[in-house]
Amino acid sequence: MSKTSWLILLAALGTSPAAAHVYLDGKQATVGASYKAVFAVPHGCSGSPTVKIRVQIPEGVIAVKPMPKAGWNVDVVEGNYAAEYDYHGNKLTSGAKEVVWSGGKLPDHNYDEFVLSSFLTDSLKPNTTLYFPVVQECEKGVSRWIEIPAEGAEHSHEDKSPAPGVKLLPKP
Repeated sequence: MSKTSWLILLAALGTSPAAAHVYLDGKQATVGASYKAVFAVPHGCSGSPTVKIRVQIPEGVIAVKPMPKAGWNVDVVEGNYAAEYDYHGNKLTSGAKEVVWSGGKLPDHNYDEFVLSSFLTDSLKPNTTLYFPVVQECEKGVSRWIEIPAEGAEHSHEDKSPAPGVKLLPKP
C-alpha cells in the first residue's frame, strides 16, 4: 500500500497513530539542557486550513526563541515566571509564556512544523513528561490539544485532545 493510500485509509477511518493531533517530533529531552521543540501539524480542522498555532510554554522552560516561518507572523507573549531561574549566570524572572504563529495558511492536506528553541531548567523533574498545550486555529473551527493526564499517568487512547509531550531525562 502506498503512503498516500495509507493516509487516505487512516483519514477515512478517522484514526491515525501519532498523526491524529499536533505532537512533538522528538520524544525525549534532557533536564538542565537546551531543547529544540518541533511541533508537527499533520492536518487542519475537519478539512479547514490551519491559520494560527498557539503554544503554551510550561513553567521551567526558559530562554524561548521561536523560529521564524516564511509567510507567518510570530509573536511571543511574555509574563512572569513562578520562580527565578539561573541561565548562564543571569537570573531570569520573566520570559515567554506563549508563542503564536499566525497569518499563514496551512492547507488540511499538507504537513508542517513549528519550531522553538528553549532551555529546560533543573527545576523540571526527570522521568516525567512535560506537556506543551497547543491551540490550532483554522479558517473554520479550532482544535485544542490541551489534555494533560493526571500526574504519573500517560495519555490513553480515550484522550480526544492530548497535549504534545516530551519525556524528561536526567542530566547525564
